[in-house]
Amino acid sequence: MGARILIVEDDADINEIIAVRLARQGHTCTQAYSGTEGIMRLGGELAHAGGATETADEKRADLPYDLVICDLMLPGATGEELIGALRARDAGLPVIVISARTSTTDRIDLLKLGADDYLTKPFDLDELAARVEVQLRHRAPRASGLGDAREHASRGASPSGSLNFRSWRLDANARTFTACGEPVALTRIEFNLLEKLMEQPKRAWSKQDLFEAAWGEPYAGDDSTVTVHMSNIRAKLKSSGTDAYIKTVWGIGFKLSEE
Repeated sequence: MGARILIVEDDADINEIIAVRLARQGHTCTQAYSGTEGIMRLGGELAHAGGATETADEKRADLPYDLVICDLMLPGATGEELIGALRARDAGLPVIVISARTSTTDRIDLLKLGADDYLTKPFDLDELAARVEVQLRHRAPRASGLGDAREHASRGASPSGSLNFRSWRLDANARTFTACGEPVALTRIEFNLLEKLMEQPKRAWSKQDLFEAAWGEPYAGDDSTVTVHMSNIRAKLKSSGTDAYIKTVWGIGFKLSEE
């Protein structure tokens, strides 16, 4: 079954060729031509939607898409504003940014904001389509059954898919994570990184190993990508006092700290 994809791009030609290419793969595309229209199609003023008592599932219930592709320099609300508003509503919805901005600083800022992937213009349509499939594959719910039980047993987790480390609890099947009993909203990449660390908490993981496990792609040699996501995770854990659980191993990567 195809996915529901929102394309937010003010260049009508680029918007159209993306929609046509993804439709060929069986996806249903909705096209928006400004940041304001993108926010409207995502359900209105996302940054202010919902009350403080909403659960994570209730927040996500009214989001009608499985993935968002957006430019940054948009009329009305900017791409950054759209992503920020969306992330306040749903930490897990995949977002692929397409932009003419090429600097490392721009890419790092987008990763900090919560983008899952980034392609610079001009881009190859086949590459974009492949990256869409990667994001959707990781977002798909994990199938339950004997295969999952064997997989989790082999890496030290219970058949239910749960992982525990100190005051952290991670449920790989439900894709939920709590610190000191409080839920923490994580992006897909952030969740994958913590899951990998918790599978073998005594191991020092290289940035290459973490990247390939979290993104499901060959490592491109960009150390800053993993570092930025780890920084985002630590920031989210700060209120629980568990941000120090993640230890930087200089010259290697990251591991969990028992101290």
